[in-house]
Amino acid sequence: MAAAMLAWLFCAHLAIAGETAAIKQTAAQTAGDRSTLPPKGAPDTPPSSAAALPQAVPPRGRAYLFRGAMGLIFSRGMDRLTEKIQRAGVTASVYEFTLCDLVTAAAIAKYRQDPAPIILIGHSMGGRCALEFSEKLRDEGIPASLVVTIDPAHLSPDVPLNVERFITIFLSKTVLGGGDIKPTLGFRGHYASYDLARHDEVLHVNIDKMDQLHQQLVAKVVQLAATPAKDDSETLPLRYVVPPEMEIELWDSGATVAARAGDTLQTLAEQYHLPLWSLTQVNPMPEKALLAAGQRVILPRYLAPPAAVSEPISSRH
Repeated sequence: MAAAMLAWLFCAHLAIAGETAAIKQTAAQTAGDRSTLPPKGAPDTPPSSAAALPQAVPPRGRAYLFRGAMGLIFSRGMDRLTEKIQRAGVTASVYEFTLCDLVTAAAIAKYRQDPAPIILIGHSMGGRCALEFSEKLRDEGIPASLVVTIDPAHLSPDVPLNVERFITIFLSKTVLGGGDIKPTLGFRGHYASYDLARHDEVLHVNIDKMDQLHQQLVAKVVQLAATPAKDDSETLPLRYVVPPEMEIELWDSGATVAARAGDTLQTLAEQYHLPLWSLTQVNPMPEKALLAAGQRVILPRYLAPPAAVSEPISSRH
């Protein structure tokens, strides 16, 4: 057993050393190159702001993914997600969280040479790294197009103001992750938080490997080129505790619509093809209470049409 562990640690050391050397080489090369929702009050419009956008925009951007502690054993879902993003046509690399500062410096140098949307995704301590990475981008005046934290570590930073789209998926009851990430005061980007604590089948060591989440995250990465970070609609944060046995559907943020006289949360859920729980959690009222004409109701929305997601969500209860 001791011999096997020593062998694993030796292999892990070689892998990290290889990643470090590759990052340093990229940074050196980069340095050398450088020296030479719909209109308000429209209740019958679906809560998506991208319906009129061109559909054939090639994906672009650079994705940086980070494993958590002992990531070569416990965060291999980040490797699988990286491969899926690469197959979708977006440049993506995965690293140990211990290389966060080094990768950040290389990414900033690369952005200065060739600006492209930056995507940051991290599991556990890798999630904390993604937020620290975002803070360093902020200090350099560089936006982070999409930041995703997957059961990030406690004491992770808040979401900085330069982040355009932020999603966190976490388990509030775990001590290994469980970081409940909040937006910084004055945050104006898209924010959505999903607590999966009521999903007993989800653990800190498998949350990064869920294909259901991978499919939706890949779709969001691919859609970045076709979905502007800002539009004319109101942007509201979403915070959900996903009910047990419900599908995990990753909306991007909330938007308001004006109800018609006699509407209820239940009828609006049916009209917009949304699960009823997604309305009752963010609108503090009984699901069958009659709404007044013009009363504002928060609905979850995508920045791109739901049809673009790889697999449709089957459960709508």
